[in-house]
Amino acid sequence: MTILNKTFVTPYNTAPFSKIKNEDFLPAFKTAIDRAKAEIETITNNDEIPSFKNTIEALDYSGEELDRVSSIFFNLNSAETNDEIQKIAQDVSPLLSEFSNDITLNEDLFRRVKIVYDSKASLHLTTEQETLLNKKYKSFSRNGANLPEDKKERLRAIDKELSQLKLKFGEHILAETNTFEMHLTDESDLSGLPEGAKEAAKQLAESKRKAGWLITLDYPSYIPFMTYADNRQLRERLSKAFGSKGFKNDDLDNQAIVLRIANLRFERAQLLGYKTHAHFVLEERMAETPEKVNIFLNELLKKAKPAAEEEFKNLEAFAKDLDNIDQLQKWDSAYYSEKLKQKLFNLDDEQLKPYFKLENVINGAFTVAEKLFGLRFEEVHTIDKYHEDVLTYKVVDTNDELVSIFYADFFPRAGKRNGAWMTSFKPQMIKSGVNERPHVSIVCNFTKPTKSKPSLLTFNEVTTLFHEFGHALHGMLANTTYPSLSGTNVYWDFVELPSQVLENWCYEEETLKLFATHYETGDLIPMELIEKIKASATFHEGMQTLRQLSFGMLDMAWHAGESPETVKSVKSYESEAFGETQLYPDVAENCMSTAFAHIFQGGYSSGYYSYKWAEVLDADAFEYFKEEGIFNKTVAEKFKAYILSQGGTENPMALYKKFRGQEPKPEALLRRAGLIK
Repeated sequence: MTILNKTFVTPYNTAPFSKIKNEDFLPAFKTAIDRAKAEIETITNNDEIPSFKNTIEALDYSGEELDRVSSIFFNLNSAETNDEIQKIAQDVSPLLSEFSNDITLNEDLFRRVKIVYDSKASLHLTTEQETLLNKKYKSFSRNGANLPEDKKERLRAIDKELSQLKLKFGEHILAETNTFEMHLTDESDLSGLPEGAKEAAKQLAESKRKAGWLITLDYPSYIPFMTYADNRQLRERLSKAFGSKGFKNDDLDNQAIVLRIANLRFERAQLLGYKTHAHFVLEERMAETPEKVNIFLNELLKKAKPAAEEEFKNLEAFAKDLDNIDQLQKWDSAYYSEKLKQKLFNLDDEQLKPYFKLENVINGAFTVAEKLFGLRFEEVHTIDKYHEDVLTYKVVDTNDELVSIFYADFFPRAGKRNGAWMTSFKPQMIKSGVNERPHVSIVCNFTKPTKSKPSLLTFNEVTTLFHEFGHALHGMLANTTYPSLSGTNVYWDFVELPSQVLENWCYEEETLKLFATHYETGDLIPMELIEKIKASATFHEGMQTLRQLSFGMLDMAWHAGESPETVKSVKSYESEAFGETQLYPDVAENCMSTAFAHIFQGGYSSGYYSYKWAEVLDADAFEYFKEEGIFNKTVAEKFKAYILSQGGTENPMALYKKFRGQEPKPEALLRRAGLIK
């Protein structure tokens, strides 16, 4: 038994990171799985008549220790991994997959669940209890409980292989990201780059005992170079390196993995009686069917494409006038967009960054949460952390009651994957009369402080921080009885509503006045800059929408089309899916699918459309705030009561209508995007 299998003797029952060794994980998993199996056996072998309490509720509370070990381990595998942890992940994933299948394919257990399910009309359940019962029943029926034994065995084999393939996919991408370096020794190659980006590149080179400057594929290095570097050849080299991850026919190639994952998902869906993987997934989403998703994507495409084509034509003309560029390429996109934006609005990120010191933006997000939801964030130094960069906070309400523990991890490093995400180390639930409060974390990759400057964020990074903080609030303010319905355990196309709606506050003068002060002078951000931020908010919105739609369409192509067995070339298949949304010439060396971690590693398969779906919700929700005042307590209380605290206890459309009084209207999104007047 390891430290992970014992009750944590720590402040607020937080994870004792500094005491956990890598070698603790595998035995901890094995012990936790054995204990969870024993809990399942107790439920299955109970002599009493199956009831909601002794079967459904008992099932939801089972495996608590295993969930805790899993959350600690897999969060480290994303944010602070190494070869040893990745090897353990490969060993552990099939064990977890097997355990999960042991539950869903357990006939005796399913029989008990079915007895309760079949008698639900007479049980007088609360809405939350009925939701839990339906969810538990479907977790069996949708995962093979009704299959004959030979098909159950095949399902087990598929799930085991998928769990390993997804890990391998992610490991390849991380290795590719960490391996590539563009080493520059001639300062003229950095022409156009802001001083902060040059300094960061120099500091990175120094840390690796190299002269000159290092540019990598980590976002804080990659994005400034693609946006500002005048050297078109170097932008091309960097862009091709970024776009060819997992697509080089070498040891880190993901093409075979993509095809295998797509085929296994298709086979799994067919085994379970569904036409495709997307039909299986979308049955448990607000969108319901692939047909509805495709209608949704195509309707937005129809609205956005004319605007996107017009924007692209203007950008081409601008690049031609400025630098005599005959054919815009993908590595020109950010560079000339930024130049055009500066010309149109006289606004660039370098003007804004001094007003967005990371610490101030964090405090701004906290202030917004306090004004809306009465939360207070107190930094605490007694909580163990997995890396020295991590910040830890105690979150309390207006009565000084503990709401949550909050971790924030903001800077890139070798063991951390790119991007930004929210996660949790401990769920919220009400058990034995005690409201267990959650431990929530956000992970980002912002520019590190340098010798001369603190961490200064681009405006895009400001909205990213608010986005992940919105997810965090969804986790922190959870107030449900059952852990599987708590916090962000909601329909996938609903989960982005709290995160995306919070981004809206970043564009409001009333919010920016709370935290946007110059890091050297303390001066408040000038009004004209706020006006420019708002005016430029819809800049290239048509092209941005088209880009998002292209990702959603690629996802649906992989998961809602005919059998993937007919796909011989990942690249050709992808090109076909991108046909309606393509503006730039194709780059032969590049492939999106082989690095599309959202759908081949994360949980977004058949769900990438949900970003746009949630934008419809968030635009409509924020219009309500705007009508009443962006810090209106009544609207905020309704949002907290019906959206943030309810988790997945009720159908999301029912919850949304309780908050808003009506279904969301897509016109709000189109208005905000400037695509309709």
